Amino acid sequence: MQSLGRKNHSSVSEFILLGFSSESHVRMALFTFFLLLYLITLLGNGLIITLIYLDSHLHTPMYFFLSILSLVDMSYVTTTMPQMLVNMVCPRMTISWGACVAQMFIFLVLGIAECVLYAIMAYDRYVAICFPLHYTLLMSRPVCIKMVTVCWSISIAGALIYTVFTMRLPYCGPHKINHFFCEVPAVLKLACADTSLNDQLGFILGFILLLVPLSLILASYIRIFISILRIRSSQGRLKSFSTCASHVTVVTMFYGPGMIMYMRPGSWYNPERDKKLALFYNVVSAFLNPIVYSLRNKDVKGALLKVLGRQTAQ
Repeated sequence: MQSLGRKNHSSVSEFILLGFSSESHVRMALFTFFLLLYLITLLGNGLIITLIYLDSHLHTPMYFFLSILSLVDMSYVTTTMPQMLVNMVCPRMTISWGACVAQMFIFLVLGIAECVLYAIMAYDRYVAICFPLHYTLLMSRPVCIKMVTVCWSISIAGALIYTVFTMRLPYCGPHKINHFFCEVPAVLKLACADTSLNDQLGFILGFILLLVPLSLILASYIRIFISILRIRSSQGRLKSFSTCASHVTVVTMFYGPGMIMYMRPGSWYNPERDKKLALFYNVVSAFLNPIVYSLRNKDVKGALLKVLGRQTAQ
């Protein structure tokens, strides 16, 4: 990846991130809002990881995947938000070529990992609800570790392809990225070369990394919904539907904007819309995941009360 980018590095040493607004009062308002959102996201996801680690009752496949999702979410927002917050208060909103490449690669690794993790978690719930007697066999610890290993392998490979094919292009100015971080579609608009190959590659990778996991998720939840309909208790059915509906909503908020960003032709590029879409799959989903997947869960609530009770007793 470094050798591919050396000749471009000589013509461009840094990029300028334009962010959201040039007006100082708007930037300060956005800075306050996003700082609070970032801190709450870190706190929520950090709390989930801590509770799962401390409570032995939560040492199950479902919570194992949830802890990894929380770790990914914390890293995901940290890849973009500190840079965005600094740029909101600093007059010179620049990022070096090397930092831009690193940010792009890490962002893609974590984003693809989240895509695959959602599919793994949906499969986990499908096995737990539809095959409860075989759950411990089908979702044993070695199987879970293999799933996570495959998840990271796919993520690194996909991110490497995206990054290499983006940064191998010549960038001869202007070097102003109309985004709040170095995202592939925004950076490609600055290339002074034909990007049709990148568009085709983006569609193919988007199909593999976005549509395939989404199809598995939808298939899993359709089977789960069918199983829920067999529950005799109307209260039990309602509770299960509510949980599954909230999961599907968060997944849709992540995959929908992601597919629009990475599977569309370059001619459909709209910087203001793209910045808002990126917030959904980068910031909003990471903020909502602890609430939807964990903090509404009675086991997690019980673990939290147990920890708080222990602290009070001390």
